[in-house]
Amino acid sequence: MRFTLTILYLAIAATSPLFAQQAAVPKQTHIVENCVVQYINKVDVPARAEGTLTVLKVDEGLTVAKDEVLAVIDDTAAKINLALKQAEEKEAILNATNEVNLNDAKNSEQLAKAEAEAYEELRRERAIPYWELEKKKLEAERALLRIDLAEMQKSIAEVQAFGKRQELALAEYELKRRQVLAPWDGFIESRRAQLGEWVQPGTPILTLIQMNKLRVEGDIDALVSRKVVKGTKVEVRIFDKDESSSSDQKPIEGTLGYVSMEIDLNGRHRVWVEIDNVKEEGVWRYKPGMTADITIP
Repeated sequence: MRFTLTILYLAIAATSPLFAQQAAVPKQTHIVENCVVQYINKVDVPARAEGTLTVLKVDEGLTVAKDEVLAVIDDTAAKINLALKQAEEKEAILNATNEVNLNDAKNSEQLAKAEAEAYEELRRERAIPYWELEKKKLEAERALLRIDLAEMQKSIAEVQAFGKRQELALAEYELKRRQVLAPWDGFIESRRAQLGEWVQPGTPILTLIQMNKLRVEGDIDALVSRKVVKGTKVEVRIFDKDESSSSDQKPIEGTLGYVSMEIDLNGRHRVWVEIDNVKEEGVWRYKPGMTADITIP
């Protein structure tokens, strides 16, 4: 009887909302607070050659594309040298493809061979002296050597043409080295050099930052991070100074791109998430320096 009452009590309790609430295991989430939005790429684009800055095509606040020419260092001598190397390469190619000497040597060899055969017939008839025949035989052999020489000269010309082609490539590189190119799509944060300034290799010309992708970085408690690995799905919420407007924004879905192995003095790991930035009316929505939270389910 007591056993039956116990079963009945458990059955009634199981149907009550309080029992169901206590029985359900809540899904725990962890919020990494006080995170910071940071650059992924920020670089001082340098000069790669020595000279006067003759062209400066960009200014602060402009957006540039990958491989776009941002500035030019005086390239007058480089252009002249390039034109010279182009002419030398053309001359070398003409020499390498010239077969006049080779064809002439082959024709001369055929003529010398025919004359030697004719002199052999005359010698058998004793119409000419012995040394006249030997002279024609030597001329035929010499004609064969001229073919070998022509072929060798053609091979040397081909090698020289290859060398001139490399000299031309070097001249093209020297000309391109005087162009300051954007390493990737980015935003001109600041201009470091002025038009007409003398620059050296390594002199910063401008500061370029990447804005289409940013990184949200923060610290997570080491006890929590034991269950968190790279690739974990997370949600990111970014706040600006007007927190009321930030709270209306939908969280950004992403994945952890990095979980540090090192624990700092506060017992925390460094983690970060890459996010895609968007433009609103020509202005980037998220900016480096904004604060954010990372929610880890």
